[in-house]
Amino acid sequence: MALGNPFASGPSSLDWSCNVKKSYKVCCLPGDGIGPEIIAEGKKVLAAVGAKAGVEFACEDALIGGAAIDATGDPLPDATLEAAKASDAVLLASVGGPKWDSTDPNAPRPEQGLLRIRKGLGLYTNMRPVKIYDALAGASTLRPEVIKGVDLVIVRELTGGLYFGRRERFYDEEGAGANGGRGQRAYDTLEYREYEVERIARQAFEAARKRRGKVTSVDKRNVLETSRMWREVVHRVHDEEYPDVELEDLLVDNTAMQLINRPADFDVVVTENMFGDILSDEAAQITGSLGMLASASLGDGVSLFEPSAGSAPDIAGQGIANPLAQILSVGMMLTYAFGMVEEAGWIEAAVERVLNEGWRTRDIADENTPADHVLGTSAMGDKVVAAL
Repeated sequence: MALGNPFASGPSSLDWSCNVKKSYKVCCLPGDGIGPEIIAEGKKVLAAVGAKAGVEFACEDALIGGAAIDATGDPLPDATLEAAKASDAVLLASVGGPKWDSTDPNAPRPEQGLLRIRKGLGLYTNMRPVKIYDALAGASTLRPEVIKGVDLVIVRELTGGLYFGRRERFYDEEGAGANGGRGQRAYDTLEYREYEVERIARQAFEAARKRRGKVTSVDKRNVLETSRMWREVVHRVHDEEYPDVELEDLLVDNTAMQLINRPADFDVVVTENMFGDILSDEAAQITGSLGMLASASLGDGVSLFEPSAGSAPDIAGQGIANPLAQILSVGMMLTYAFGMVEEAGWIEAAVERVLNEGWRTRDIADENTPADHVLGTSAMGDKVVAAL
């Protein structure tokens, strides 16, 4: 049985005193683009950890995204959601690609599968760590003195806001076109409920207590009513339950600037769904490569773990994709789904060792990287296994 929400109160549902060999069921979603290539390396590392720790991980693949559309016409088949709910954790690679791009609002899109599995599993929290590896400091576009010591977490609300609000498009509306003629009109609804803000705020404050004790809450209070409610609720939760944690408020546009100006000052950043989507990619770029960043999507049951990068269809099938974010996602899965914190540390240490030894995939190599130290996807996975 998985741990579920790592910040929930009460005793763990796992009995670590049992002498029977532990076994966990992992639902693996390779998805699209480079997904099948990088998830193979995640499985490889997971198997190596299992062998070393005496734990069995049973991985079963299921369809999601464009691959699911091609096979079934649905970006999230019922069988996939059922398999995910019956597992102890879900390991996702990537979804999407130009093959399935369409302006037809009725056409199935790969990203719908991702949104639906989050909703179906009740995954209301996304945690994306952003950390600078010393060996990769030169890969960032920011100056070394600016990124020194960067170690932050973006905590993003994942099941509310614009992405899940009501939306509609009108195609022949009077006055919506040029010169007052007929044309298109569309709307998306940004909506939040008090309990949604409360629970994501608690996740952020709990995370901060385990880190450096500071939360930055991001909103757009000067314009949006949802943001005014967001700030009010976050402050109430802070004052009543977490007065020991430092809290600051930033408007989202200012946050975008400050993440570039002073990224090392941030500890835990909490924000709503769309703001979090944008800011987490910006923060990720501070490290120099999206291919290095893992993420965890958490709720009160089965959790989902995935790399922060996309499906990279331009390099799919070439065997050159960076699998390290997928591998680090396996580490997050060990921590948050299975309570295997020590074993997760093995993976993090192995990745750091591989980087310190100068091994690189193409996206994180530079002019000083020897040609024989630039590895393909599978070879990088092998290096991490060897470093374990």
